[in-house]
Amino acid sequence: MAQQTYSFQAEVSQLLHLVTHSLYSNKEIFLRELISNASDACDKLRYEALNHPELWSDDSDLRVRITVDEQEKTIVITDNGIGMNEAEIIENLGTIAKSGTKEFMAKLGLEQKADAKDKGALIGQFGVGFYSGFIVASSITVESRRAGEDAKNGVRWISQGTGEFQIEQVTLESRGTKVILHIQEDSAEFLHSWKIKSIINRYSDHISIPIQMLKQEWKAGEGNDSGEMVTTDEWETVNKATALWARPKSEVSDQEYVDFYKNLSYDQVDPLIWTHNKVEGKTEYTQLLFIPAKAPFDLFQKDKSNGIKLYIKKVFITDDADMLMPNYLRFVRGVLDSADLPLNVSRELLQESRDVKAIRDGNVRRVLTLLEDLSKDEVAVDSQSKYQQFYTEFGTVLKEGMVEDSANRERIAKLLRFFSTHSDSCSVSLETYKSRMKEGQEAIYYLTAESLSVAQHSPQLEIFRRRGIEVLLMTDRVDEWVLSYFTEFAGTPLQSIAKGEIDLGKLETEEEKGKQESNKKDFDLLIAKLKEHLKEKTLDVRLSTRLVVSPACLVVDKQGASLHLSRLLKQAGQSIPASKPILELNPEHTLVKNLNSQQDSVYFHDLADVIYYQALLAEGGVLENASEYLEKVQALLIRQL
Repeated sequence: MAQQTYSFQAEVSQLLHLVTHSLYSNKEIFLRELISNASDACDKLRYEALNHPELWSDDSDLRVRITVDEQEKTIVITDNGIGMNEAEIIENLGTIAKSGTKEFMAKLGLEQKADAKDKGALIGQFGVGFYSGFIVASSITVESRRAGEDAKNGVRWISQGTGEFQIEQVTLESRGTKVILHIQEDSAEFLHSWKIKSIINRYSDHISIPIQMLKQEWKAGEGNDSGEMVTTDEWETVNKATALWARPKSEVSDQEYVDFYKNLSYDQVDPLIWTHNKVEGKTEYTQLLFIPAKAPFDLFQKDKSNGIKLYIKKVFITDDADMLMPNYLRFVRGVLDSADLPLNVSRELLQESRDVKAIRDGNVRRVLTLLEDLSKDEVAVDSQSKYQQFYTEFGTVLKEGMVEDSANRERIAKLLRFFSTHSDSCSVSLETYKSRMKEGQEAIYYLTAESLSVAQHSPQLEIFRRRGIEVLLMTDRVDEWVLSYFTEFAGTPLQSIAKGEIDLGKLETEEEKGKQESNKKDFDLLIAKLKEHLKEKTLDVRLSTRLVVSPACLVVDKQGASLHLSRLLKQAGQSIPASKPILELNPEHTLVKNLNSQQDSVYFHDLADVIYYQALLAEGGVLENASEYLEKVQALLIRQL
């Protein structure tokens, strides 16, 4: 049969240029696409051979073979699958986008407002994966013979990707398809076997069909020659050819899960826990998710990629599948495999859709359930210690979900753990706190601080310690942010003990309330004088109901930003509205009593300033003028001597 020349459909030159220059962001994708095509061809043969076993023709070991020839500058991908005859090769390789090139081009130009499902439908409808070969190849030759047909009915297809292709009939001894890529100079990096193997391991490691390459061995040199790597005639399988997540979990051992996790995450430490599920229904997918035992060094980096690898039918798509797992669960590692998800036409980017949202919601539910199971068993000591281990590593990140995921806020809240005045470890849950509340207590009390030590020594705690009322101590940088969205738990309000006046309500006796009224009368003149003297430093001065041992403390207005939050914002370089703290005095303290009785003393202002500065230091603040404070302290000490 003489060689004949055919023309592609109209607009094909523009389309091929789009494919090779714009559609794919990563050159190495070409190998993934061609291997996927070869694997599909093998699967098609397997299905057709169920009813037509003669198609096997004494060759039932399906495989994909890849050879690299640096001298000839070629990469050859060969499969022994179903193959194609002349009509099929014209239809599949000569007709780009079977539903019409114009429609295909129109869909590529859809605006962002277009329905995501419509854009996602491009995948599976348009066979553009083969043409990704032109990203690296100046020309492509395809030789194919359909299973069951005579050797003389082989077909050779050749194109330079410029708008035309040639077809001729050839004799091929075996069925299947051979794709020969003639590599361009600017893609010579792919003419190395190690490079091809690394791409296979990344994208096609779990395809069920064996992917084989010629084995390479080191040949020692003679004399001063150190030796070289030589290619043998022996084929070796490069991919694992199995997807652990696709196996029934009853057939997978714990050690296999651990080994898979370490290979997946490059973590040398065994995972803390994992979950393996096949989800069926309107949206079908398999999830294998791991929670690490240790936090990675880049956990809080903004540009950190998601830890989930996305596969479509065991073919790797991306490891940056942020749409499948929320940011506050970014510590989760694992794989998701779906039979079909809406991707963009290059199969590199995930598109938003109801299916994607369903998978995301399913992943969140599964992880939260896993953590709930880990935390709720009070009897199982090992389980409890595992949850404590998890929370130590990832508790701060989990708290972000209180802001980011309002739908699951209550579930996340139950998983949070805190230090408290009743516990030396970060192990107090909100449910445990509520179970220990005093009779008549109407709020969950908390205190935020820059460190546990500062919180534990805060004067704001004094009245609560005396009465045995538990206070949660919150020291993570995200706590202030979270608490602006989280104001109650199970119907009980959360109340900062460093904001506003403390009203213990039913926990106060009539005698105590009477004492407070009496003190207000005795200290009226002192309060007025201090307000005038400290008006540049404070919003107000008043008597305190929260102090027992300390002479004074600083608090803020009930609706104001805490002093701790103000410092955090200032450290972050953010502008904050000008605000002043409220100075509270302990009327039972000797210093305050002396100050009240010596209002006419020349040292009155010095003592007032020292009391204010000490309150600022106790709260974790920083003195703007430390030397001024020291001078006033020294003057008072000299007076006493």
